[in-house]
Amino acid sequence: MEISSEKIQRILSKYKFRDVAIEELQKIHRVHPGIQPVTGTFTFSDGTQKDLLKLICNLPVRYEGRSYNLPVQLWLMDSFPFTPPICLLRPTASMVILEGKHVDARGRIYLPGLHNWDHPKSSVVGLLAEMTATFEEEPPLSTKNTDGDKDPHQLLAFVSKLQIDEGGVRHHDQPINKVSVIGGGDLGMATVMSILAKGKVDKLVFIDVAVSSTKGGSVDLEIFSLPKVEVSKDLSASAGSKVVVVTANAWSDEQSYVSVVQTNVDLYRGIIPGLARLSPGAVFLIASQPVDVMSHVAWRQSGLPPTHVIGAGCNLDSERLCRVLDINLNTHKQAWVVGELSDNKVAVMSHIGSGSKQQPDIAPGSSSGSTKPLLNRAFELMRNRGQRSWSVGLSIADITYSVLTDRKKAHSVSTLAQGWGGIGAEVFFSLPCILGASGSTRLAGVALGPEDDLKLRDSVASLSDLMAQLRI
Repeated sequence: MEISSEKIQRILSKYKFRDVAIEELQKIHRVHPGIQPVTGTFTFSDGTQKDLLKLICNLPVRYEGRSYNLPVQLWLMDSFPFTPPICLLRPTASMVILEGKHVDARGRIYLPGLHNWDHPKSSVVGLLAEMTATFEEEPPLSTKNTDGDKDPHQLLAFVSKLQIDEGGVRHHDQPINKVSVIGGGDLGMATVMSILAKGKVDKLVFIDVAVSSTKGGSVDLEIFSLPKVEVSKDLSASAGSKVVVVTANAWSDEQSYVSVVQTNVDLYRGIIPGLARLSPGAVFLIASQPVDVMSHVAWRQSGLPPTHVIGAGCNLDSERLCRVLDINLNTHKQAWVVGELSDNKVAVMSHIGSGSKQQPDIAPGSSSGSTKPLLNRAFELMRNRGQRSWSVGLSIADITYSVLTDRKKAHSVSTLAQGWGGIGAEVFFSLPCILGASGSTRLAGVALGPEDDLKLRDSVASLSDLMAQLRI
């Protein structure tokens, strides 16, 4: 296989598992010597683009005793071979796609081998064999006829003579809205139910992590067979998720707080890197405790950009705050609880009303001056509201919904706070962030009142001290 060209080497250098990817390409060449990798630019559904390798081939199939070739394109993601390729039919202007169980209207191919991809058991060679067998039973293409009929024989006779070149149009990826929830127990179950109730999810995978202390619930889900829900104990079932929610905890009987948190860090070390390889484009939503520390740990261990790793943080408190301000105090303003999920959290308010479509912001001086008594009163009204599992599950579902629908809503979630409001340390805590399909974007920082600023500085110091003692 010719992979020594400068263009291919330049693209390969950006692949996360370059050496393993090269080995897989060589295996493909041994079985299918006519398939060569070429470079191209893939355009995702959100409009973002990435330079990747693709494989273009004429897939040989037999249909009712005749041999044909189907034009197929396989885009290799930069985490290949640990994530499956995106497989597309490449019909010409005279062809039409026969939409069905294994092919959508845009030519995206869906097969069990892609859905259950698990390297090294899964390979492109095996995938092509599965594709051939599937399309021999149900041809995916036909020709355009003036009478509107679709005859697979006419199309297949045409494509048997077709030669595929390296050109062609870019295809838009249309992934399903898949969410994976990692970790059982009450919070895991509450999260699953809340996400299903909120809607906009096509598939939800619930993985009950064996090493987590928050286990349970998966058996009941299997018994009652909820629509759209897959129960698994294998992390590979999460592949291709848009959102990965982690609720797992591994509390130990250690005496010191640092040792207790370290057990969770050790748990994450065994699951987060693998989850990131399986869903490199996902937004990771952390709900394990302590949420600010574990969000920071997940970001470090995943290798993902900070915009793609957030924690549930103070979102629940923020939604409650807005409710109190709206119903009890009649302000109708957006507001958020920011900072560490502890007694050091503070409240800020926006210029913008809660129903406005304008870009939200944090009003300067919103944690001091005339609004301070109002926010203090709202906090007082919230004081006796606990954070039960179902409450947190509803909050997680709301965040997930914003990502899946590209809602661009401002949530207070745990995120990298470095650089916000003069914070120099690398810490995670809750800040107002616009959430959508491409992850999180922080609202601009503002000067806080002396009392609230001191609370955040204390949190920065305590979080930095704890992170320094952990073995990540």
